[in-house]
Amino acid sequence: MRRHGPDFKKEVVELAQCPACRGKAVIKGVFHDLACVQCNASGWVVAATGEELPVDELVTQLSLRLQVAQRQINELKHPRATGPEVIYQDNNRRGAGGSNRTLD
Repeated sequence: MRRHGPDFKKEVVELAQCPACRGKAVIKGVFHDLACVQCNASGWVVAATGEELPVDELVTQLSLRLQVAQRQINELKHPRATGPEVIYQDNNRRGAGGSNRTLD
């Protein structure tokens, strides 16, 4: 199958902490910290190969991971009601003047 142009959806690359700097982005020099050259001073490498990502691709991959983490945080902050609790939490607009009616 031939394809032209960019992909419609960005592929998520599985990342792992850099083994050289252990995810810290710097390594200890004799007198001061040095930027890790194995991971482009990011602390992340491709999990499957252990290779560094180009900076532009790294920014995109970290942004995708951050978006997933933000969604998880929001879901934990605002859990959705399940079971019989849904009747009492959501307004079903069946009461007088559009108020909630629970049929208790």
